[in-house]
Amino acid sequence: MSQVIDLTGKKLLITGGARGLGQAFAEAAHAAGAQVTIADILEQEGKATAASLKGAVFQHVDLSDPSSITTCMDHTIAALGGLDGLVNCGAIATGIGGPSMTEIDIDVWDRVMSVNVRGTWLMSRAAVPHLARSGNGKIVNIASDTALWGAPALMHYVASKGAVISMTRSMARELGEQGIAVNSIAPGLTQVEATDYVPEERKQNYISGRAMNRVQQPDDVTGAVLFLLSDAASFVTGQCLPVNGGYVLN
Repeated sequence: MSQVIDLTGKKLLITGGARGLGQAFAEAAHAAGAQVTIADILEQEGKATAASLKGAVFQHVDLSDPSSITTCMDHTIAALGGLDGLVNCGAIATGIGGPSMTEIDIDVWDRVMSVNVRGTWLMSRAAVPHLARSGNGKIVNIASDTALWGAPALMHYVASKGAVISMTRSMARELGEQGIAVNSIAPGLTQVEATDYVPEERKQNYISGRAMNRVQQPDDVTGAVLFLLSDAASFVTGQCLPVNGGYVLN
């Protein structure tokens, strides 16, 4: 019997859900029947996104602050009454590209790692006991295809997303016994606010290098996330799925 992506009754936490890809994930999950909590440092945008989705909840979170992550998870569980899935989309991505590896500021490097890597780990760690209780928990980590092809002039971000892919595999090994599936997706350059700063030359390089020669939209990515959150993907774990129109071919 074929399975349809249906998240009815699923209780989900989506970090970075205030705008861009995270917002697209929240909207798609809500449309698929999920109860959604949006967590973001962008309070005004996050509240607006939550208000546009009936029954959605906003929680403030600073992924560089361990205590903020703990508070966010506590409030999420209080609001939802449990947790079935976590999407780790929150990350520093905007405005950091351009410097070569010899020019990256150490403080910027540390900030990117603190949010993109440590924040993903700590949010996942906070979610584990609740996902284990759900009996069919899911974690979806949002990586980037830059880590698969080694994008230049972006090494701190590339390194952080490579770490997310590696952490996903290790998490999957450790959490499988608790019935928690952990996967990552590696989107290509997607047309959202966070990529407005990307030079036109790189945007065109992506388009021409794809098997499908067009601009990637948020809707191109949401289906993969919904699948990995769904019961249809309950025996899929430890995988990284590139979603980039064939720019990177495994």
